[in-house]
Amino acid sequence: MAAARRMSSLLSRSLSSSSSSSSAALLFKGRIPGVGRLVSSYSTTAAAIENPSTPSVKVNYSQLLINGNFVDSASGKTFPTYDPRTGDVIAHVAEADAEDIDRAVSAARKAFDEGPWPKMTAYERSRVLFRFADLLDQHTEELATLETWDNGKPYEQAAKVELPMISRIIRYYAGWADKIHGLTVPADGSHHVQTLHEPIGVAGQIIPWNFPLLMFAWKIGPALACGNTVVLKTAEQTPLSALYASKLLHEAGLPPGVLNVVAGFGPIAGAALASHMEVDKLAFTGSTQTGKVVLELASKSNLKPVTLELGGKSPFIVCKDADVDKAVELAHFALFFNQGQCCCAGSRTYVHESIYDEFIEKAKARALKRSVGDPFKAGIEQGPQVNRQPFLRVELVMSSYF
Repeated sequence: MAAARRMSSLLSRSLSSSSSSSSAALLFKGRIPGVGRLVSSYSTTAAAIENPSTPSVKVNYSQLLINGNFVDSASGKTFPTYDPRTGDVIAHVAEADAEDIDRAVSAARKAFDEGPWPKMTAYERSRVLFRFADLLDQHTEELATLETWDNGKPYEQAAKVELPMISRIIRYYAGWADKIHGLTVPADGSHHVQTLHEPIGVAGQIIPWNFPLLMFAWKIGPALACGNTVVLKTAEQTPLSALYASKLLHEAGLPPGVLNVVAGFGPIAGAALASHMEVDKLAFTGSTQTGKVVLELASKSNLKPVTLELGGKSPFIVCKDADVDKAVELAHFALFFNQGQCCCAGSRTYVHESIYDEFIEKAKARALKRSVGDPFKAGIEQGPQVNRQPFLRVELVMSSYF
């Protein structure tokens, strides 16, 4: 027998016999066509969210942020963003197309070429970012509520884990702003050689839906600290928290046009941003398949440099001398954290054969105890999947075993 066995589907299989299976029912309760028949068997959870918690905030920002102002899309089109607990529409968000990307890039280009941001001292840029971090801390409740409402992740996770990380990230890059410098290089003969680090220009950024605010901070933090201007496209599934945070950044003193935030769909808005000739650098986080398209569009336009952060299936290896109880808890967290919607999720578990059976039983027991329900309620470990697509993938995996 091989020294280790693959157990990649263990925790998915255990969902079918546990309260965790009810997580599937948290998606839309059959209100979206084609989903009702899939969730009809999960009546217990459907009843449990019959009266979902009412979020404590209102959606005040659903337009495009271009040149420091919230504006409608050029076409006037909007698209709905949904509450994944119920399938109800939270808000109608301005839908960007190629014309809106042009407007946003033009604003960013003008802010870079003519505006104060790249010309001001690095220390002054850092002060704006530090003020922004303070505002994030002051508005944790509103931001965490929007994040949970739009994404479905537990409120306790958003408020107590992610929001503190986000303000810390911004402070980290604010601290770097005045510590980025070139080098003097020894040279033969009577020559003076030095390197100089300068902002690259307009940065195009495309973020995913699984950690909307964290991805927002990871993208804008280094770009702004270095003096660049930004056009950022949110994921169409989760546009609300980034728009709110962007308003706070302008309250902190960010000049108009330095950060432009658009919501829209990948094949239209995302493609226009990736192929835009006035974008100097592109950063994308998302699927490998889409990353290939982004890279191709960038290369066929102005050969702009591209940074890609793509998904993967990370292995979780349990050796024979491991503490099984601790390994089970860590493996459970690695797979289920953020409803399993994580680019580095430990979704391939390998266990040494000498402890395999014990691990299987304990992992199943832990999955059976997972607390699933309304993500706004205290003690809930898992809310709904973000929308129909990942929900259907979970259903497909489960149906292949039962």
